[in-house]
Amino acid sequence: MPTEQYHEPAHELSDKTRTFARMITSVIEEAEAISWYEQRISVEKDEEAKAIMQNAQNEEFKHFGMDLEFLLRKKPKWREMMKKILFSEGDIVEKGEQAE
Repeated sequence: MPTEQYHEPAHELSDKTRTFARMITSVIEEAEAISWYEQRISVEKDEEAKAIMQNAQNEEFKHFGMDLEFLLRKKPKWREMMKKILFSEGDIVEKGEQAE
């Protein structure tokens, strides 16, 4: 079954590349889910419902982190760049420029 995650014929892609594309798609889907929950939480008036949504959002964020870690393990150059940006103090744009 074709999907939108491939821009080249799937049968021509290696297993490694198809897995990579799946994980990129997973990161995107998790980020979208985090955003959807953020919007729902911001308008929800029932505290119990809001707590359930916050719990679900935390799960999505955990999955986002796991997906990202998988990708960074497969792309050492990305990992090195991210080490210079993530969990740092100071101007984010400057850190990004320095990481290149």
